[in-house]
Amino acid sequence: MAGTFCVTVTHSRTDGDKATLAFVVANAALGSEKDTMVFLSSDGVWCAVKGEAEKIIEGPPFAPLKELMDKFLAGGGKILVCTPCMKKRNITEDQLVPGAKPAGGAALVEWLANGSPAVAY
Repeated sequence: MAGTFCVTVTHSRTDGDKATLAFVVANAALGSEKDTMVFLSSDGVWCAVKGEAEKIIEGPPFAPLKELMDKFLAGGGKILVCTPCMKKRNITEDQLVPGAKPAGGAALVEWLANGSPAVAY
């Protein structure tokens, strides 16, 4: 059984529900003792921009996205943000929340190439 898990997120502003569910699952993976990485791409990169996660509150039974992201990072989760997707949206590294790191697609491929299961939202 793989010791890693990957959640890819392509929505934030366009569908807060998908972003929220992605971090619910990412936290569940951490709770299952999986080394977990969230890869944000396309519209999903907005999740990692300071002040954006606070705007997404889907309501019960889900915690607000900001709380889910904070819990994920505090639990040792990794957040990688697609560098070309950031550039397309004029997002700079200094705009990212602490703990989120820019990365290219090669980082995702490397993570998955080692046999990590993945889900996409």
